[in-house]
Amino acid sequence: MKAWQFTGTHQPLVLNEVPEPTPGPGEVIIDVKAAGLCHSDVGVLEDEGWMALIPNLPVTMGHEISGVVSAVGEDVEDYAVGDRVGVCPTGPTGIAPGYGRDGGFAPKHRAAAVDLVRMPEGLSFPLAAAGTDAGMTSYHAMAAIGAVQAGEKVAVIGIGGLGQIGAQVAKVKGADVTVAEPNEAAWPMARQIGASRIVKDVSELEGEDFDLIVDYAGFGTTTAGAIKAVRFGGRVVQVGMGRLEATIDTRILITHQVSLLGSVGGTAQDVAEVYELFASGQVTPQISAIDFDEIAEGIEQLHQGKARGRVVALMDTEAETDAAAARLQGDDASHPAHR
Repeated sequence: MKAWQFTGTHQPLVLNEVPEPTPGPGEVIIDVKAAGLCHSDVGVLEDEGWMALIPNLPVTMGHEISGVVSAVGEDVEDYAVGDRVGVCPTGPTGIAPGYGRDGGFAPKHRAAAVDLVRMPEGLSFPLAAAGTDAGMTSYHAMAAIGAVQAGEKVAVIGIGGLGQIGAQVAKVKGADVTVAEPNEAAWPMARQIGASRIVKDVSELEGEDFDLIVDYAGFGTTTAGAIKAVRFGGRVVQVGMGRLEATIDTRILITHQVSLLGSVGGTAQDVAEVYELFASGQVTPQISAIDFDEIAEGIEQLHQGKARGRVVALMDTEAETDAAAARLQGDDASHPAHR
């Protein structure tokens, strides 16, 4: 079978022929229906710092995976052939697909049964794929780490694949949401999901006493700006890794007793809760659908900042139908290359 593989930093993805996987004890094989693309995929290709997470090369990329169980190994009792599932990338095994083991940019994927999350009735494969990381990471940062509360004044930095979900979660929880997003093409989506205010840069919010700011961009200056925009005792949650370092004003951090919190990934329970929000229509992320053979191009679109919403690669016609249904929940989010 063909798989998109990472061979080294500053090298393009390579479409290699690889053996089909077989399940070991406690494992299943998933026929991949949809696989999400992530800004961390761009980071892996461009920044040597990610190599600490990748013990073996080449590795099949893709850590947002949904599909149908097609084979089960010994000792698997909770799942059967035909089950519709997503894969929690930060599940109990602690081995992330696309990094520590082969991921989902391939027709078939081997996963530990303990890392699986059942898809509820009515949830599409593209949304399920996006929910495994974009949904889980956004939800975990906003609800678990940020502890967003009804009536709070919240800002979201970056309204891309993660931020759009985080903003909707905050709205569902009853917060007033401001969005900081430099790309004005994304502003209509921010308005659609209920942002009460939109600015180009978080620096415009300095001194406005936000209770909570979640930085889904992480470009250094965004972290620094968030610290200056929260109230005394406010919280800043750092999620985005657009840059792996930031210079911050420690005077403000200290004298305002700001809590600066890191958030990474989440849990299978977070994925399950996100799936329920997606399936119920309370949270409706924008999906940009591409084909399997467009994955390398899609990652380049992310790199250039041209992608809209969450980019998800579809593996077959069933996933294509699901993508059409997913798009009907919000604005059309066709691929930036006008596919």
